[in-house]
Amino acid sequence: MAGGNELSMKALKEVWKRAENSLCADCGKPDPDWASSTLGVFICLSCSGIHRNIPSISKVKSLKMDYWDDAQVQFLAKHGNAVTKAIYEAHIPIYYYQPTYNDCQVLREQWIRAKYERKEFTEPGRQLPYSDGLKEGILWKRGRDNGQFLPRKFLLSEREGCLKYFTKQDAKEPKINVKIDVINATFQPEKIGNPNGLQITYLKDNKTRNIFVYHESGKEVVDWFNAIRSVQFHYLKVAFPIASDNEIKNRLTRNFLKEGYMEKTGPKHREAFKKRWFTLDHRRLMYFKDPLDAFAKGEVFVGSGENGYSVQKGLPSGTQGNFSWHYGITIVTPDREYLFTCETETDQLEWIRAFTSVINQAMTPQEYAIEAYFKFKS
Repeated sequence: MAGGNELSMKALKEVWKRAENSLCADCGKPDPDWASSTLGVFICLSCSGIHRNIPSISKVKSLKMDYWDDAQVQFLAKHGNAVTKAIYEAHIPIYYYQPTYNDCQVLREQWIRAKYERKEFTEPGRQLPYSDGLKEGILWKRGRDNGQFLPRKFLLSEREGCLKYFTKQDAKEPKINVKIDVINATFQPEKIGNPNGLQITYLKDNKTRNIFVYHESGKEVVDWFNAIRSVQFHYLKVAFPIASDNEIKNRLTRNFLKEGYMEKTGPKHREAFKKRWFTLDHRRLMYFKDPLDAFAKGEVFVGSGENGYSVQKGLPSGTQGNFSWHYGITIVTPDREYLFTCETETDQLEWIRAFTSVINQAMTPQEYAIEAYFKFKS
């Protein structure tokens, strides 16, 4: 810590080591070593970069390298993460997604701006742009056949319990009309190639369909994301009246557990292994020829260990299919074995960890119904 008198540095260290300040106030990352001298919060390096973009609200300094005068240290001591959170996070809607350090830039930036710049959560009952159960606007949607992003009108309605999109502004009939309870939304900036890229996934005839969209405004695309969560939350409150708010919150939009390329072979284990893009959405392992495909080429249900599912490192001896990657994975189900290969050992171990986390969880009644569908289909 450079500069400052000894007493000031000692006082700063005392405030810094309080338990409440051991995690970043905005994303929860451990051991933050930056702070805002105007807000009084301790934050990580990544979040400090976002704070720098709102200089009228937040002035950030390094706790290790910058000089802190006595008045600034006293301000930190009077505030800190707990006091400041009590002010700026006093009335966060239960459905609002609070990002962590693992989330993408646009989610973290809009969370920080919503708190400190727009002060969306400081007053009870405040009308928010994603909270009234109806949202209509333009999103740029990727064409299924040509891959071009074109503007499309989207309509989200809590009253109707659905999300629609229209190919033309004045179209009377939507291209799709999807029930809100079969929708998932997750940010995919790298896959889509846009920092505000959002993947909307839904089930149609128990098959997964993907829509890829973005908006030029980070605020607008995050508002869409939280509007979907808001409508889902109120829909599920009616559908499951005895469920707690936290139980319902856990059923809203979710990030995929793991995505990436693997090779797979067919059920006879004699066919050549083919490279596919895989997405693990809890118990549904989907594979695509291309990451931006609208429909999966196939799906594998991953059940629980107590129901005969397991994951093993490597391939069965005598596997005959030709493969170019040599880090194998075998998923064992009650009906057959699925064989995959990964390009690196790191990929292999990450996939195994993801599969294991799912297999170790007990199945819900709804998941038993999905398993029955997969068995019937096969």
